[in-house]
Amino acid sequence: MSTDAELGMEVLSQEAKRLGLDLSGDQLERFAEYQRLLAEGNRRANLTAITEPEAVQVRHFVDSLTAVLAFDDWRDGLRVVDLGSGAGFPGVPLKLVFPGIRLTLVESVAKKTAFLGTLVTGLGLDAVDVVTTRAEELARTEGYRGQFDVALARGVAPMSVLVEYALPLCKGHGTLIAWKGKDGPAEAQAANNALAELGGRMAGARSMNDLAPPLPPDRWLMSVEKVRRTPGKYPRRVGVPAKQPL
Repeated sequence: MSTDAELGMEVLSQEAKRLGLDLSGDQLERFAEYQRLLAEGNRRANLTAITEPEAVQVRHFVDSLTAVLAFDDWRDGLRVVDLGSGAGFPGVPLKLVFPGIRLTLVESVAKKTAFLGTLVTGLGLDAVDVVTTRAEELARTEGYRGQFDVALARGVAPMSVLVEYALPLCKGHGTLIAWKGKDGPAEAQAANNALAELGGRMAGARSMNDLAPPLPPDRWLMSVEKVRRTPGKYPRRVGVPAKQPL
């Protein structure tokens, strides 16, 4: 018999199946709790403009889970960093589906990291760190540079800027997954100089138009592989990558 939580998560359950993910009752209950905590937290901090329950399931939960279309090895122990995590997207939905990953949520706004701490506790998640900092500073912090198998970034910055945030954090042959709108391919082309300088290469560009609707049209998943060591002078100091892209 389905629980109330499972019934409330029917849209998520159905759309996850389109991604090849068969979510368990326990996972759906945790997503329902996530939705509740998000609504509660949104009253205290500006976490998201998307608040209608089905829209949250599609535009936040399902959109986050599309990462499986760009990367297929979500093994236990995988080190994942979510840059500009905000309300936990895309990292926390992926953690709910792949509980064995080791997740670091990075957000510069203290009100949002306070919510992330509440979220991690409320969902009973382990092997999740919440860090209040900028990506440029994280890569200069002991224990983080060159440590991650996967970096996630959803709506953070143009690709030419984003690769300077992410590649210093990635291991050799680590992967950056970036969620982009219709300009994704053009952003990737514009990032060629930055990729050459930072030791990366475009590894994939996946249109998600086959998932629209309910996802918005013209969504792209861009993936970058780190193929060479990033020079130690990168990332530059806070604010410089955005003002002066490579």
